[in-house]
Amino acid sequence: MDSLVIVGASLAGLSAARAARRQGFTGRLVIVGSEPHRPYDRPPLSKAFLAGDLGAEDLSLEGPDEGLDAEWLLGRTATAFDPVTREVVLDDGRRIRAEKLVIATGATARELPQLAGVGNATTLRTLDDAHRLRELLVPGGRLVVIGAGFIGAETASTARRLGMAVTVLERSAAPLAGVLGPYLAPVVAQMHRSAGVTLLCGTTVEGFTLLDGRVSHVHLTDGRALPADVVLVGIGAQPNVAWLAGSGVAVADGVVCDHAGRTTVPDVVAVGDCAAWWSPRTGSHERIEHWHGANGRAAVAVGALLGHQDGTRPAEPPYFWSDQYGTRLQFAGSAAHAETVAYEHGDPSEDEFLAVYYAGTEPVAVLGRNQPRRFTRWRKHLTKLAAQPAAETAVPVTS
Repeated sequence: MDSLVIVGASLAGLSAARAARRQGFTGRLVIVGSEPHRPYDRPPLSKAFLAGDLGAEDLSLEGPDEGLDAEWLLGRTATAFDPVTREVVLDDGRRIRAEKLVIATGATARELPQLAGVGNATTLRTLDDAHRLRELLVPGGRLVVIGAGFIGAETASTARRLGMAVTVLERSAAPLAGVLGPYLAPVVAQMHRSAGVTLLCGTTVEGFTLLDGRVSHVHLTDGRALPADVVLVGIGAQPNVAWLAGSGVAVADGVVCDHAGRTTVPDVVAVGDCAAWWSPRTGSHERIEHWHGANGRAAVAVGALLGHQDGTRPAEPPYFWSDQYGTRLQFAGSAAHAETVAYEHGDPSEDEFLAVYYAGTEPVAVLGRNQPRRFTRWRKHLTKLAAQPAAETAVPVTS
């Protein structure tokens, strides 16, 4: 009997397992997860769960009757993959035969060494992180957020709702500038400030004052010292790929894949936050760290692995949404090569607007603020464009 091993038991891994069974795989299915928890939804961790509106049981991603017939190995970490014997090696010494392998090991939050073991400082990536942070957020407290990405911005929004004083530090000129580009990143900055958050951009941290194992002040390179009751480190994540050393699977910033998730080793694909897929339209490898990418691309990668027709489907353009300060932001596409932005509805001074990014005359991205219907139409249009043949369809997978 063929065996398919999925290393990673979060959304990408669960989606891959569902796709395998839906596409007709009837062999042995093993799912390895480093956390002790069954698959859970991560986006609410910085919002509804952190605010106390949801419990851990509300985050489950599994339905009452999944019918996966899978072997779950939770609380176990993969330490190696031998491409000759086709075995995945676990931290407890077990070796699992994997005729076919899905790498879905995700990413780990980047940490600051100075804050290791500090009681009132944390990252926010896992359910355990969220439990810890929820206990620290109390009305009247002072939260300092290092990094104004999605996690930092959404946690700042939740903390303000809970009645905390919030300061957000960002090294770039504006929050989410790398994603939204210089045209519309200032919109997010204004959202922070309108909510009463102190946003300091172009700012870096020099160090910390620690008292009794806790941070009391965050020191900036410009000489300022910010008092803090809680510190959240939201400076991005690094893909979990170290275990692939010596496997023949090429890694750079993530597992290097073609346009369908195939790696440099036959019968091995990668999905989710650890996977850098080739984009024929941008001519580069892209690691998409968002819910939709982890969910939607799994069917394509498993299709490529099993020879199913799903493997010929083009991957949809990157898509994310973010709820901040009572506002829903939705973005699809890539702003990296955008030259102009046109407003189809409203403008950045309004609570509702829809902006389309163009490279020449071609639309390449769309951003909606409280505009779900118009945004959905544009997202579908970008998906159709992505399905059209690109000038270069050869898919390099070498690093």
